[in-house]
Amino acid sequence: MTAVVEPPVALLAALPGVSTASRVASRASQAGRARVLPVVPALAGLLPDTGLRRGSTVAVHGGTSVLLALLAAATAAGSWAAAVGMPSLGVAAAAEYGVDVTRLALVPHPGVELPAVAAALLDGVDLVALQPETLQPAVARRLSARARHRGAVLLSAGAWPGADVELSCRRGPWSGPADGYGHLESRQVEIRAHGRGAAARPASVALHLPSADGTVTSVVPSPSLREATA
Repeated sequence: MTAVVEPPVALLAALPGVSTASRVASRASQAGRARVLPVVPALAGLLPDTGLRRGSTVAVHGGTSVLLALLAAATAAGSWAAAVGMPSLGVAAAAEYGVDVTRLALVPHPGVELPAVAAALLDGVDLVALQPETLQPAVARRLSARARHRGAVLLSAGAWPGADVELSCRRGPWSGPADGYGHLESRQVEIRAHGRGAAARPASVALHLPSADGTVTSVVPSPSLREATA
């Protein structure tokens, strides 16, 4: 069951998967802790390490679908995630994208305590997603530094100063209804990535987000298009 948490910050340490700062250093030294958290294969080519490098900040532009897709493989593999200041984020939608919602903590209304709540979660949660609209640039940079120091991944639902990777989503039309009726099944999107260091070289992929079965899959060109570009 998804944990829904409100401040004060002291309550966050009681969440499953959240460690106190003193326990984080011990956990970080444990053998086998992955340096890179996995992502679904369709997104791997956008990231310099083919996954989410611990200590990095990733800014996602263009809606929460990409952000949820980034959480899916990591939580399915046993990582813990939290979403802060994102009251419209739907648990059902997260589950449809493959997020293990039993490993997702929600802090929908942190108010003025958003920086403190995010900092506390970065101390012990593997991935922290947040809405940055009310954050001052200096505060945002301090949170990135904390993520880097603690080995967490910070995901921003919008622009973030000094982000290591920026993902921009351009959404296309939905498909599904036939003969004027039926259900929407899939949507084609283009995601472009750029950033700093190893992510400085731009990359882009065309995806079904979601595909007809609810997953995230690469767009396969039609046979005629493959022949034309061969």
